[in-house]
Amino acid sequence: MASVLSAFKLSSSSPLLSLDHASASLSSPSSSSVFKYRPAVILPGLGNNSSDYQKLELTLRNYGVETVVAKVSRFDWLRNAAGLVDPNYWRGTLRPRPVLDWYLKRVDEAVQEAKELSQGCTLSLIGHSAGGWLARIYMEDFGISHISLLLTLGTPHLPPPKGLPGVIDQTRGLLNYVEKHCSKAVYTSQLKYVCIAGRYIQGAPFFGSSNANVDNVLPIEGTALPISESDGAVINNTSTSTSVSTTTLRARIVGQGYKQVCGEANVWGDGVVPQASAHLDGALNISLDGVYHSPLGSDDASKPWYGSPDVVEQWIHHLLN
Repeated sequence: MASVLSAFKLSSSSPLLSLDHASASLSSPSSSSVFKYRPAVILPGLGNNSSDYQKLELTLRNYGVETVVAKVSRFDWLRNAAGLVDPNYWRGTLRPRPVLDWYLKRVDEAVQEAKELSQGCTLSLIGHSAGGWLARIYMEDFGISHISLLLTLGTPHLPPPKGLPGVIDQTRGLLNYVEKHCSKAVYTSQLKYVCIAGRYIQGAPFFGSSNANVDNVLPIEGTALPISESDGAVINNTSTSTSVSTTTLRARIVGQGYKQVCGEANVWGDGVVPQASAHLDGALNISLDGVYHSPLGSDDASKPWYGSPDVVEQWIHHLLN
Protein backbone atom coordinates (compact mmCIF):
# COMPACT_ATOMS: atom_id res chain seq x y z
CA MET A 1 0.00 0.00 0.00
CA ALA A 2 2.65 2.45 1.01
CA SER A 3 4.97 3.45 -1.75
CA VAL A 4 7.35 6.22 -2.60
CA LEU A 5 5.59 9.41 -3.73
CA SER A 6 4.89 8.91 -7.40
CA ALA A 7 3.45 10.57 -10.50
CA PHE A 8 4.76 14.02 -9.62
CA LYS A 9 3.34 16.80 -11.76
CA LEU A 10 4.49 20.41 -11.53
CA SER A 11 1.57 22.78 -11.10
CA SER A 12 1.73 26.43 -12.08
CA SER A 13 -0.87 27.16 -9.41
CA SER A 14 1.21 25.71 -6.59
CA PRO A 15 4.61 26.71 -5.26
CA LEU A 16 5.45 23.06 -4.80
CA LEU A 17 3.94 20.01 -6.43
CA SER A 18 0.61 18.55 -7.44
CA LEU A 19 0.66 14.82 -6.77
CA ASP A 20 -1.74 12.78 -8.89
CA HIS A 21 -1.01 9.69 -6.86
CA ALA A 22 0.74 10.26 -3.56
CA SER A 23 1.59 7.90 -0.79
CA ALA A 24 4.07 7.87 2.08
CA SER A 25 6.61 5.24 2.99
CA LEU A 26 5.59 4.87 6.58
CA SER A 27 5.55 2.04 9.03
CA SER A 28 2.25 0.78 10.38
CA PRO A 29 0.76 2.83 13.21
CA SER A 30 1.70 1.85 16.70
CA SER A 31 -0.84 -0.10 18.71
CA SER A 32 -0.10 2.09 21.71
CA SER A 33 -1.06 5.75 21.73
CA VAL A 34 2.15 7.63 22.52
CA PHE A 35 1.47 11.23 21.54
CA LYS A 36 4.68 12.69 20.19
CA TYR A 37 3.40 14.96 17.42
CA ARG A 38 1.39 18.17 17.47
CA PRO A 39 -2.32 17.60 18.18
CA ALA A 40 -4.93 17.78 15.42
CA VAL A 41 -8.45 19.17 15.39
CA ILE A 42 -10.96 17.61 12.98
CA LEU A 43 -13.63 19.89 11.54
CA PRO A 44 -16.68 17.87 10.39
CA GLY A 45 -18.21 18.40 6.98
CA LEU A 46 -21.73 19.52 6.16
CA GLY A 47 -24.31 17.06 7.50
CA ASN A 48 -21.76 15.04 9.43
CA ASN A 49 -21.54 14.63 13.17
CA SER A 50 -18.58 14.06 15.42
CA SER A 51 -19.09 10.31 15.71
CA ASP A 52 -18.55 9.89 11.96
CA TYR A 53 -14.85 10.56 12.61
CA GLN A 54 -14.28 8.16 15.50
CA LYS A 55 -12.33 5.69 13.38
CA LEU A 56 -10.20 8.45 11.87
CA GLU A 57 -9.57 9.80 15.35
CA LEU A 58 -8.39 6.37 16.51
CA THR A 59 -6.19 5.93 13.43
CA LEU A 60 -4.45 9.25 14.03
CA ARG A 61 -3.93 8.49 17.71
CA ASN A 62 -2.30 5.20 16.78
CA TYR A 63 0.20 7.23 14.75
CA GLY A 64 0.95 9.32 17.84
CA VAL A 65 -1.28 12.28 16.94
CA GLU A 66 -3.65 13.27 19.74
CA THR A 67 -6.92 14.30 18.11
CA VAL A 68 -9.96 16.37 19.06
CA VAL A 69 -13.12 16.39 16.95
CA ALA A 70 -15.26 19.53 17.00
CA LYS A 71 -18.54 18.59 18.66
CA VAL A 72 -21.18 18.75 15.94
CA SER A 73 -24.41 16.79 15.53
CA ARG A 74 -26.49 16.32 12.40
CA PHE A 75 -29.28 18.25 14.06
CA ASP A 76 -26.92 21.22 14.55
CA TRP A 77 -26.76 21.82 10.81
CA LEU A 78 -30.41 22.89 10.87
CA ARG A 79 -29.14 26.06 12.55
CA ASN A 80 -28.00 27.17 9.09
CA ALA A 81 -31.66 27.68 8.21
CA ALA A 82 -31.33 31.00 10.04
CA GLY A 83 -29.76 32.27 6.85
CA LEU A 84 -33.11 32.02 5.09
CA VAL A 85 -34.30 35.20 6.79
CA ASP A 86 -31.24 37.10 5.59
CA PRO A 87 -31.88 38.95 2.29
CA ASN A 88 -28.28 38.18 1.33
CA TYR A 89 -29.21 34.50 1.14
CA TRP A 90 -31.63 35.18 -1.69
CA ARG A 91 -29.21 37.55 -3.40
CA GLY A 92 -26.42 34.97 -3.21
CA THR A 93 -24.25 37.27 -1.11
CA LEU A 94 -24.53 35.51 2.24
CA ARG A 95 -21.76 36.12 4.79
CA PRO A 96 -20.61 33.39 7.22
CA ARG A 97 -21.36 35.36 10.36
CA PRO A 98 -23.64 35.27 12.25
CA VAL A 99 -25.18 32.28 10.45
CA LEU A 100 -22.20 30.01 11.14
CA ASP A 101 -21.18 31.41 14.52
CA TRP A 102 -22.44 28.22 16.18
CA TYR A 103 -19.98 26.12 14.14
CA LEU A 104 -17.04 28.45 14.66
CA LYS A 105 -17.72 28.35 18.42
CA ARG A 106 -17.56 24.53 18.37
CA VAL A 107 -14.29 24.67 16.46
CA ASP A 108 -12.81 27.14 18.92
CA GLU A 109 -13.82 24.94 21.85
CA ALA A 110 -12.06 21.98 20.19
CA VAL A 111 -8.99 24.12 19.47
CA GLN A 112 -8.80 25.26 23.09
CA GLU A 113 -9.00 21.63 24.21
CA ALA A 114 -6.22 20.68 21.80
CA LYS A 115 -4.07 23.61 22.96
CA GLU A 116 -4.17 22.22 26.48
CA LEU A 117 -2.76 18.97 25.09
CA SER A 118 -0.15 20.65 22.92
CA GLN A 119 2.22 21.73 25.72
CA GLY A 120 2.97 24.95 23.90
CA CYS A 121 3.28 23.43 20.44
CA THR A 122 1.21 24.40 17.42
CA LEU A 123 -1.82 22.50 16.12
CA SER A 124 -2.99 20.94 12.87
CA LEU A 125 -6.48 21.57 11.54
CA ILE A 126 -8.06 18.81 9.43
CA GLY A 127 -11.12 20.05 7.57
CA HIS A 128 -13.35 17.51 5.86
CA SER A 129 -15.56 18.79 3.04
CA ALA A 130 -17.13 22.12 4.11
CA GLY A 131 -15.02 21.88 7.27
CA GLY A 132 -12.04 22.89 5.14
CA TRP A 133 -13.34 26.29 4.05
CA LEU A 134 -14.93 26.81 7.46
CA ALA A 135 -11.43 26.29 8.86
CA ARG A 136 -10.22 29.17 6.71
CA ILE A 137 -12.93 31.41 8.15
CA TYR A 138 -11.95 30.31 11.65
CA MET A 139 -8.29 31.08 10.97
CA GLU A 140 -9.17 34.49 9.58
CA ASP A 141 -11.36 35.52 12.51
CA PHE A 142 -9.69 33.74 15.44
CA GLY A 143 -6.03 33.93 14.41
CA ILE A 144 -3.34 31.51 13.23
CA SER A 145 -0.56 31.92 15.80
CA HIS A 146 -1.31 28.45 17.21
CA ILE A 147 -1.83 26.72 13.83
CA SER A 148 0.96 25.36 11.62
CA LEU A 149 -1.03 23.16 9.21
CA LEU A 150 -4.40 23.21 7.49
CA LEU A 151 -5.07 19.91 5.75
CA THR A 152 -8.33 19.69 3.81
CA LEU A 153 -10.03 16.50 2.66
CA GLY A 154 -12.42 16.82 -0.27
CA THR A 155 -13.17 20.47 0.43
CA PRO A 156 -14.99 22.49 -2.25
CA HIS A 157 -12.72 25.51 -1.98
CA LEU A 158 -13.75 27.41 -5.08
CA PRO A 159 -17.08 29.13 -5.71
CA PRO A 160 -18.96 27.88 -8.77
CA PRO A 161 -18.58 29.96 -11.93
CA LYS A 162 -21.24 32.62 -12.39
CA GLY A 163 -23.63 32.89 -15.28
CA LEU A 164 -23.78 29.24 -16.30
CA PRO A 165 -27.30 27.94 -16.96
CA GLY A 166 -28.47 25.38 -14.43
CA VAL A 167 -25.68 26.18 -11.95
CA ILE A 168 -26.75 27.50 -8.55
CA ASP A 169 -24.32 28.46 -5.79
CA GLN A 170 -25.41 26.09 -3.05
CA THR A 171 -23.45 28.09 -0.46
CA ARG A 172 -25.43 31.22 -1.41
CA GLY A 173 -22.29 33.33 -1.60
CA LEU A 174 -20.31 31.89 1.30
CA LEU A 175 -17.51 30.56 -0.92
CA ASN A 176 -17.31 33.90 -2.71
CA TYR A 177 -16.81 35.48 0.71
CA VAL A 178 -14.06 33.01 1.58
CA GLU A 179 -12.28 33.64 -1.72
CA LYS A 180 -12.42 37.42 -1.31
CA HIS A 181 -11.87 37.88 2.42
CA CYS A 182 -9.83 34.94 3.72
CA SER A 183 -6.06 34.82 3.50
CA LYS A 184 -4.66 33.09 0.46
CA ALA A 185 -3.26 29.60 0.80
CA VAL A 186 0.46 29.34 1.50
CA TYR A 187 2.97 26.58 2.03
CA THR A 188 5.77 27.69 4.31
CA SER A 189 7.67 26.21 7.21
CA GLN A 190 5.50 28.23 9.59
CA LEU A 191 2.10 27.50 8.02
CA LYS A 192 1.31 24.78 5.51
CA TYR A 193 -1.79 24.34 3.40
CA VAL A 194 -2.32 20.81 2.06
CA CYS A 195 -5.40 20.15 -0.07
CA ILE A 196 -6.32 16.55 -0.87
CA ALA A 197 -8.77 15.62 -3.61
CA GLY A 198 -10.20 12.20 -4.44
CA ARG A 199 -10.55 10.64 -7.89
CA TYR A 200 -13.25 8.06 -7.27
CA ILE A 201 -15.76 8.43 -10.12
CA GLN A 202 -16.07 10.39 -13.35
CA GLY A 203 -19.27 12.31 -13.90
CA ALA A 204 -21.21 12.67 -17.12
CA PRO A 205 -23.64 15.24 -18.58
CA PHE A 206 -27.25 14.50 -17.72
CA PHE A 207 -28.44 14.96 -21.30
CA GLY A 208 -26.79 14.25 -24.62
CA SER A 209 -24.12 11.77 -25.59
CA SER A 210 -21.71 10.50 -23.00
CA ASN A 211 -18.76 8.15 -22.87
CA ALA A 212 -19.97 6.92 -19.48
CA ASN A 213 -21.69 3.78 -20.74
CA VAL A 214 -20.41 2.21 -17.54
CA ASP A 215 -19.21 3.73 -14.33
CA ASN A 216 -15.65 4.98 -14.58
CA VAL A 217 -14.38 4.30 -11.07
CA LEU A 218 -10.73 4.32 -10.03
CA PRO A 219 -9.52 1.83 -7.42
CA ILE A 220 -7.29 2.71 -4.55
CA GLU A 221 -3.78 1.34 -5.09
CA GLY A 222 -3.55 -2.36 -4.45
CA THR A 223 -7.15 -3.35 -5.16
CA ALA A 224 -7.66 -6.10 -7.69
CA LEU A 225 -10.08 -4.60 -10.20
CA PRO A 226 -10.00 -4.78 -14.01
CA ILE A 227 -8.47 -1.73 -15.66
CA SER A 228 -9.46 -0.41 -19.07
CA GLU A 229 -6.41 -0.17 -21.30
CA SER A 230 -7.85 2.83 -23.13
CA ASP A 231 -8.14 5.29 -20.27
CA GLY A 232 -7.02 3.62 -17.06
CA ALA A 233 -10.52 3.76 -15.63
CA VAL A 234 -11.92 0.82 -13.78
CA ILE A 235 -15.04 -0.67 -15.27
CA ASN A 236 -17.55 -1.59 -12.61
CA ASN A 237 -17.99 -5.27 -13.46
CA THR A 238 -19.66 -6.44 -10.27
CA SER A 239 -21.53 -9.68 -9.88
CA THR A 240 -24.82 -7.84 -9.48
CA SER A 241 -27.21 -7.48 -12.42
CA THR A 242 -26.67 -3.72 -12.81
CA SER A 243 -27.63 -2.65 -16.32
CA VAL A 244 -25.66 -0.28 -18.52
CA SER A 245 -28.48 2.28 -18.31
CA THR A 246 -28.35 2.19 -14.48
CA THR A 247 -24.60 2.74 -14.30
CA THR A 248 -24.87 5.52 -16.87
CA LEU A 249 -27.58 7.16 -14.76
CA ARG A 250 -25.28 7.05 -11.74
CA ALA A 251 -22.53 8.85 -13.66
CA ARG A 252 -25.02 11.45 -14.87
CA ILE A 253 -26.37 12.07 -11.37
CA VAL A 254 -22.84 12.43 -10.01
CA GLY A 255 -22.06 14.73 -12.93
CA GLN A 256 -24.94 17.02 -12.01
CA GLY A 257 -23.52 17.31 -8.52
CA TYR A 258 -20.09 18.14 -9.92
CA LYS A 259 -21.64 20.75 -12.22
CA GLN A 260 -23.16 22.62 -9.28
CA VAL A 261 -19.71 22.84 -7.72
CA CYS A 262 -17.39 23.59 -10.66
CA GLY A 263 -19.66 24.22 -13.66
CA GLU A 264 -18.74 20.99 -15.45
CA ALA A 265 -20.21 17.49 -15.30
CA ASN A 266 -17.70 15.41 -17.27
CA VAL A 267 -14.90 15.60 -14.70
CA TRP A 268 -13.33 13.36 -12.09
CA GLY A 269 -14.02 13.74 -8.40
CA ASP A 270 -14.70 11.93 -5.15
CA GLY A 271 -18.39 11.43 -5.88
CA VAL A 272 -19.39 14.79 -4.39
CA VAL A 273 -16.59 17.32 -4.96
CA PRO A 274 -14.72 17.63 -8.30
CA GLN A 275 -10.98 17.17 -8.15
CA ALA A 276 -10.19 20.69 -9.38
CA SER A 277 -12.47 22.33 -6.80
CA ALA A 278 -10.67 20.58 -3.93
CA HIS A 279 -7.36 22.28 -4.76
CA LEU A 280 -6.17 25.80 -3.97
CA ASP A 281 -3.64 28.10 -5.57
CA GLY A 282 -0.61 28.31 -3.30
CA ALA A 283 -1.26 25.05 -1.45
CA LEU A 284 0.40 21.68 -1.78
CA ASN A 285 -2.27 19.96 -3.89
CA ILE A 286 -2.62 16.18 -3.87
CA SER A 287 -4.99 13.88 -5.76
CA LEU A 288 -5.57 10.31 -4.60
CA ASP A 289 -7.08 7.66 -6.85
CA GLY A 290 -10.01 5.58 -5.65
CA VAL A 291 -10.94 7.80 -2.69
CA TYR A 292 -14.61 8.48 -1.91
CA HIS A 293 -15.89 11.70 -0.32
CA SER A 294 -17.67 10.73 2.88
CA PRO A 295 -17.41 8.33 5.80
CA LEU A 296 -21.14 7.75 5.27
CA GLY A 297 -21.59 5.02 2.69
CA SER A 298 -17.88 4.23 2.58
CA ASP A 299 -16.19 0.87 2.98
CA ASP A 300 -12.53 0.59 3.90
CA ALA A 301 -11.99 -2.34 1.53
CA SER A 302 -13.95 -1.50 -1.62
CA LYS A 303 -15.00 2.16 -1.21
CA PRO A 304 -12.47 3.89 1.03
CA TRP A 305 -12.89 7.53 2.01
CA TYR A 306 -10.24 10.07 3.04
CA GLY A 307 -10.22 8.76 6.61
CA SER A 308 -9.91 5.06 5.82
CA PRO A 309 -6.67 3.61 7.25
CA ASP A 310 -5.07 2.84 3.87
CA VAL A 311 -5.83 6.37 2.67
CA VAL A 312 -4.64 8.02 5.88
CA GLU A 313 -1.35 6.22 5.31
CA GLN A 314 -0.93 8.31 2.15
CA TRP A 315 -1.26 11.71 3.85
CA ILE A 316 -0.31 11.15 7.50
CA HIS A 317 3.27 12.29 6.94
CA HIS A 318 2.04 15.89 6.66
CA LEU A 319 0.90 15.72 10.28
CA LEU A 320 4.17 14.16 11.44
CA ASN A 321 6.50 16.78 9.94
